[in-house]
Amino acid sequence: MRFLLDDEQREFARSLDAMLTAADTPTAVRAWAAGDTAPGRALWSRLAEAGVFALAVPERHDGLGPLPVELAVSFTELGRHAVPGPLVETVAAAALLDRLGDDRPGDDRLDDAAAAAWLPQIASGKAVVSLCMPEAGGPYALDPDAADAVLVVEGDTVRLAEAHGPVQPSADPARRLARPLGGTVLARGPAVADAAAHAAEVAALATAAQSLGLGRALLDRTVQYVKQRTQFGVAIGSFQAVKHRLADTLIALEFAQPLLHSAALALAEGADHRSAEIAAAKVTAGEAAYAAARTALQLHGAVGYTEELDLALWIRKARPLRDAWGTPAACRARVLAS
Repeated sequence: MRFLLDDEQREFARSLDAMLTAADTPTAVRAWAAGDTAPGRALWSRLAEAGVFALAVPERHDGLGPLPVELAVSFTELGRHAVPGPLVETVAAAALLDRLGDDRPGDDRLDDAAAAAWLPQIASGKAVVSLCMPEAGGPYALDPDAADAVLVVEGDTVRLAEAHGPVQPSADPARRLARPLGGTVLARGPAVADAAAHAAEVAALATAAQSLGLGRALLDRTVQYVKQRTQFGVAIGSFQAVKHRLADTLIALEFAQPLLHSAALALAEGADHRSAEIAAAKVTAGEAAYAAARTALQLHGAVGYTEELDLALWIRKARPLRDAWGTPAACRARVLAS
């Protein structure tokens, strides 16, 4: 099986990297954390123009997908640049709506009007959607105060939440969590479980990709820093202990990348083992990014703790992403059970 990206996929990644590099994402992240979503929504629109959200939406609803490999490529770049917002939740919600919108008999089929209304808006970037699945991702929705819609899956029911509780403190201030409240039932029945499982797989894959990109950004920034910081008249990057720490971080990230691409291929092909592959990619990428954050913090020294340094925006995302949509323990259990 080929895990390497083709030329078109690599060029897509480079174009997203260039766009996000020029977009000043740290300013958007800080504004989002403060409750000002305008810079983040502007960035969201640019991502939609690049086709990022359309990758999760089928062509019949004005999308390009579903294309899990390209989705993993794009979310790696979103993680590399710490883009704020319910990015993962929006594409997972698209997967849920798409699966429920298939032509199925029974009362568990989503109303055509609802699917037709939301999926094109997701593809175009006009709709920011959060998704709460207590059985898979915990009781809180991400950024419900900034979302145009919040979908909640509980048991065999999908509902559209009407309100949310107070925003809770988070290790990452740009991840604004709150409990969704009330709502209108969109679908009910046995097919909801299958659709929810599929959405959770998409969410776990996208989160793994974000973690990989985040880890690579942390490593790149740390390598640049150790070349500049000096002790005893020499750059600390010349010390063997520092080199070994950075090498371990790089190896962990390099090991995670083919697992991510393999999981994306398994999801694209509908392989029976896709759940285990996604879980393996999720735990490996999440742990690698978390290790990269710890390395970055240690090698930056006291300056790494300061909020003024942009590095903190990346460091504070590592642990929440590691645990979102499948904790390491849950992912390892899924792999062992396969």
